[in-house]
Amino acid sequence: MAERRKVIVLDDDPTGSQTVHSAPLLLRWDLDSLRQGLRHPSELLFVLANTRALEPEAARQRVREICQGLRSVLADLEAAGELDRWLIVSRGDSTLRGHFPLEVSVIQQELGPFDATLLAPAFLPGGRTTRDGVHYLHGEPVHTTAFARDRLFGFSSSDLAAWVEEKTAGAIPAGAVERIALPELDGPPEQLRERLAGLCGQAVVAVDAEHPEQLERLGAAVWAVTDPASARPRCLLVQSAASLINGLVPLPPQPLDAVGLAALRRRGPGGDPLPALVMVGSHVPLADQQLAVLLEEASCQGVELPVAKLARVLDGPAAAELLGSLERGWLDQMRELIQRGQTPVLFSSRGELVCASARERRRFGLALAALMARLAAALAPQLGLIISKGGITTHTLLADGLHCAAVDLQGQLLPGLSVVLARDLPVMTFPGNLGDASTLRQAWQLMVQPAPDG
Repeated sequence: MAERRKVIVLDDDPTGSQTVHSAPLLLRWDLDSLRQGLRHPSELLFVLANTRALEPEAARQRVREICQGLRSVLADLEAAGELDRWLIVSRGDSTLRGHFPLEVSVIQQELGPFDATLLAPAFLPGGRTTRDGVHYLHGEPVHTTAFARDRLFGFSSSDLAAWVEEKTAGAIPAGAVERIALPELDGPPEQLRERLAGLCGQAVVAVDAEHPEQLERLGAAVWAVTDPASARPRCLLVQSAASLINGLVPLPPQPLDAVGLAALRRRGPGGDPLPALVMVGSHVPLADQQLAVLLEEASCQGVELPVAKLARVLDGPAAAELLGSLERGWLDQMRELIQRGQTPVLFSSRGELVCASARERRRFGLALAALMARLAAALAPQLGLIISKGGITTHTLLADGLHCAAVDLQGQLLPGLSVVLARDLPVMTFPGNLGDASTLRQAWQLMVQPAPDG
C-alpha cells in the first residue's frame, strides 16, 4: 500500500497556494475543520492563518492554536492508521516579509522537535531566486527593492544568513546558518540525502534555488532521508515560499486551463455571465502601477475609498453611523456601474497612511479590509467573479465577507494568480507583489472574456 502522507502548509496570507491546485484551503481551524482537511484526498492541506496581518503576540497565539489542534487530530489519524507521515511548511513571503522566526519557533515548540529548518524563499514563477545564499528578485538583491522598506517587516540584507541574524536579533548568528548550494541540488541524489541526514541541533539551513528541478530533487530527498542511527525518517521543518511546495508534492497539470478557469464565472438565469468586481487593497508600488493600468480600460471604473477620511471617521464620534452612510454611498455607486455594464474597481486611495505605531497601522489595515469585504459581500449575489489584490484584503473577503470555512483551489490563471471557489463564486487571489504593470489588466481581460460557447 502506498504511504499515506500529507504536507500541511500554515500560510501567513491567502496566496501561498499560488503554484498548486486541487487542494482545500481552510479559513477555520477547529478540530472538525482540520480533520476534514486532513482526510481530503489531496496530499496538500493549506491552513490560511493570515498571521502577516496580526501583531506579533496575536500571530504567536494563532499559530499555537492551529498547531495544538493539528497535534490532536494528527495523533488520532495516525492511531487509526489513516495517515503515515506528515510535514509542516510555514509558508512565507518570497520577498522576506513576515513573522520570522516567531512562527517557526511556535511550530517547533508545539509539533517538534525538528532536526532542522529549511529556509527556502524562492518563488520561481515570480522571479524570486537564491544563489550563493543571496536572495534575488528578477536578478536584483531583494534588500534593494521596495519590499525591504516595508514599514512592518523591513530588512537590510539579501544574504539569507545575515537576514536570519537580523530577524533573530543575533540569537542565530550568520555564521551558524548552514546552506544547501546549487551544486548540491544538481549533484547525485544520495549525496543530497546524506547532507540532509547530517543536519541536527535545530539548525537553520538556507536553500539555493534557480530551477524547479532543483527543488524537486530537494523535495524527494526530504521524504527519503533517514536518521543514520535509527533509520527513522528525519524530522524537518520547512520555512519557504511557494515553489518548494511543488517539490514536496509533485502534481499533474491542473485540470482547468485559463479558458476553463474563466468559464467558472457565474451566469444568471438567462445564461449571461454575471458582472465582475475588482478589489485592490495592496499598497506596494507595483499595485499602484497595476491599478493605474487597469483603470485605463474604458469598462473599468474606479470607486475610491479615501484612506485619510476613513481614518478620521473611525477615530471620531458617531463612527458607526458615519461609516454606514459612506458605505451605502459606495455601494450605490458600484451598483450603478454594474447596471451600466461596467466593472467596478474598488480601491483604497494610494499612498500609505502615516500611523503613530505599528499596532495602529495594523488596526486600521484590518478595518479597511473589513470595509472592503462588507461592500463586496453585499454585491456578491449579483456577481460572476471577484479579483482580489492583496493578502489581508483577500483573506478578510473570504473569511469574513463571504463567511467561508474553506475554499477549493482550482489552479492558476497566470503564474502565481490562483482561482478559488468560494462556494460557487470564483475569486482570484492576487498577491500585492506579483507581476508587472499590466498583469492585473491581463488577468481581468482573461476572466471576463466570452466563454467558448458564448
